[in-house]
Amino acid sequence: MSRMPSVLVAMSGGVDSSVCAALLHEQGHRVLGSHMKLVHLDGVDHGCCGPQAEADAAEVARVAGFDFEIVDMSEPFERTVLADFYAEHRAGRTPNPCVRCNEHIKFRAFLDRADALGFDMVATGHYARTWQDPEGRWHLGRGGDRSKDQSYLLHMLGQSQLARSMFPVGSQTKAETRAHARRMGLPVAGKPDSQEVCFVPGADHSAFLERHAPDLVREGEMQDPAGRVLGTHDGTFRFTVGQRRGLGISTGERSYVLETDARRGVVVVGPGELLARRGLLADQVSWVAGGPPGDGPLEAEVRIRYRGEDVPAVVEPTPEGARVEFRTPQRAVAPGQSVVFYRGDEVLGGGRIREALR
Repeated sequence: MSRMPSVLVAMSGGVDSSVCAALLHEQGHRVLGSHMKLVHLDGVDHGCCGPQAEADAAEVARVAGFDFEIVDMSEPFERTVLADFYAEHRAGRTPNPCVRCNEHIKFRAFLDRADALGFDMVATGHYARTWQDPEGRWHLGRGGDRSKDQSYLLHMLGQSQLARSMFPVGSQTKAETRAHARRMGLPVAGKPDSQEVCFVPGADHSAFLERHAPDLVREGEMQDPAGRVLGTHDGTFRFTVGQRRGLGISTGERSYVLETDARRGVVVVGPGELLARRGLLADQVSWVAGGPPGDGPLEAEVRIRYRGEDVPAVVEPTPEGARVEFRTPQRAVAPGQSVVFYRGDEVLGGGRIREALR
């Protein structure tokens, strides 16, 4: 009889990762719940990074009866996720820190920790599914609950990571996850979901960047598409393509951010119809299978923001990454965000939006 794999489980203190760990323990796996301290917030209780989250995770482990640890991952987090967050803003792009955290922390540094501790697998509470085909190749798919699907945030995972990753709640609905939490008596059964970036207290990105990257605070111009100056701002990092609120100017019509140019310090605003783009160029592209399916361009559905819609498109692999041509023009294609390629419910791969094509 083969031994059940041992599992190091990332526990944020929320209901999803708690049920993930408790289900694996219930199934007979040797489980170690691991709460990662990613940032030090000077006692501020916030999201999955504060003392309450730590206490909740520890209490779940105690109630369920598996081992628990707290591990400081703040150094690799600062070196990778936070460094990218600042660099993307300095380049005038809109970063996606949750994607970078999955890439560098949860499925790299955390896997390294599993190796160091002698654990076979890692597990998280993501709503995503994996399966292995008869040839032994791993596949990544959307979660069973489409309203909670998190496969977009995992598009960078490849064969080596998927072979050692488990998503125990990935095929169930959020209601089923909460029902498991109640059944097992977990104290987080009714805990609300966190909707914020974990390291930004109060979801105030501007205040966070003013404090930690003060060089970004730089006066510049708000311009219309013809270059006419409409006003001033004190940092392009406060704006993202498609933004309508908080522009600080009045043009007499509904206006949106069309473009940000961090080098020149210019934010271009205009009417919504000027947001439409026919495609994009992507870099930092990876493919779940290790390479694109087939030679040349492929038909796929793409997603250009986490909670966006699937868009039919042609994806053409290039030496720099990929070129994507939408079947119908799309609004608010924001450089720095992820573009993810799907075929039905399966994730093919994805990358970072480098440039929107007019």
